[in-house]
Amino acid sequence: MALSEADVRSALGALVDPNTGKDYVSARAVKAIKVTGADVEVDIELGYPGRSQFEPLRREVTAALKQAGAAGAVVRMASKVVSHSVQRGVKLVPGIKNIIAVASGKGGVGKSTTAVNLALALAAEGASVGILDADIYGPSQPMMLGIAGRPQSSDGKSLEPMVGHGLQAISIGFLIDMDTPMVWRGPMVTQALEQLLKDTRWRDLDYLVVDLPPGTGDIQLTLAQKVPVTGAVIVTTPQDIALIDARKGLKMFEKVGIPILGVVENMSVHICPKCGHESHIFGAGGAQRMCKDYGTELLGQLPLDQSIREQADSGKPTVVSDPEGRAAEIYRRIARRCAVRVAELQKDMTSKFPNIVVQNT
Repeated sequence: MALSEADVRSALGALVDPNTGKDYVSARAVKAIKVTGADVEVDIELGYPGRSQFEPLRREVTAALKQAGAAGAVVRMASKVVSHSVQRGVKLVPGIKNIIAVASGKGGVGKSTTAVNLALALAAEGASVGILDADIYGPSQPMMLGIAGRPQSSDGKSLEPMVGHGLQAISIGFLIDMDTPMVWRGPMVTQALEQLLKDTRWRDLDYLVVDLPPGTGDIQLTLAQKVPVTGAVIVTTPQDIALIDARKGLKMFEKVGIPILGVVENMSVHICPKCGHESHIFGAGGAQRMCKDYGTELLGQLPLDQSIREQADSGKPTVVSDPEGRAAEIYRRIARRCAVRVAELQKDMTSKFPNIVVQNT
C-alpha cells in the first residue's frame, strides 16, 4: 500500500520526543519527507544536542512509520543549535550562540562541579561548548579541567581559549599563580570578567557555560547588565540554609529578565558504599519545594558521592572519567533538559534584520 506525505506527518504527529514532551510535527523537527511508493525517507532535526538520543529516537520513529504502513523507512537524525534572545539592550558576543549562567546563592554547594560537568555533558551530546570561570577570587576550573600553562595571544590584544577535555576554557586562574590571592575591589573584578568574556577568541560555540561566584554581588550584577545571558541554572543542596540563598539568586535573575532554566540539587542523598543505606544528610525535598514555589523545573538531583569530588579534584570530572556511571548519566540528563529549555526560548532574530542606511540621493 502506497503511503502519502499526510500519512507520514500523521504518524510523526502522534509520536512524542521524550526529551521535549512534544510531537515532532508541532515541534517543527520534521525537515524533509520523501515518499516513494511504500518506502519513506524522513529528516528530523532536533533543536538541542542529543547525540546519545539519535539511535533510540531513530528506532522509535522507524517503528511508527512501519506501523503506519511503510515497507521501508530511512530516518536521518541531526541536531542544530541556534542563538536565542537575551536581555533587552545587550548584544550577543561574537562566536557564542547561547550563554548559560550557573549560579548559587551560597558557596560550597557544588556549583563549579556542576558547571564543568554540565559543560562536558553538553559537549558529549555533540555541542560545541566553552566554559568561563567567572569566580575571580576563587577560580577552580583550571584544576577541575586539568589545564596548566598560560593562554596564547596571536595579536597582543585578545586571548586564545585554553582547551581541556574538548572544552574551550578561560579563567583568571590561567593568568596568575595558584596561590596568588586576588586582592581586588569590585570595579576591577567586574572589568576582569568583561575582558575575559569579550577579549577571548571563542570559536563558534553553541553554549558558553559561565561558572559564577556565589552570592548576588558585583559580578552577578555585571553579568545581568552587560553579558548576553540566555538562561540561568541555580545550584543548591536540600539544606534550608542553602535554599534561603538559592532563592535570592533565583529572584535576582528574575528581576533582571534572565530566564531560569531550572534548579540542580547537589548532595540530595548519601548512599553508604558498604551497605547501600540511603541517608538524607542535608534534608530532603528542599529543591523540589523551591521549584514548586517559583514555577521552575528541578533539572536533576546528584547524590553525595565521594567519587564526584575525587574526579573533579583530579582534573577529570565525572562525565569524562566515568561516562557510563550513574552520576554521569544524571549530568547528561540535566544537560539535555537545559538545552531543551534553551531551545524553547524565543530565538534571536537580530542577525536577520538588514542594516538600514539613510543616504542623500
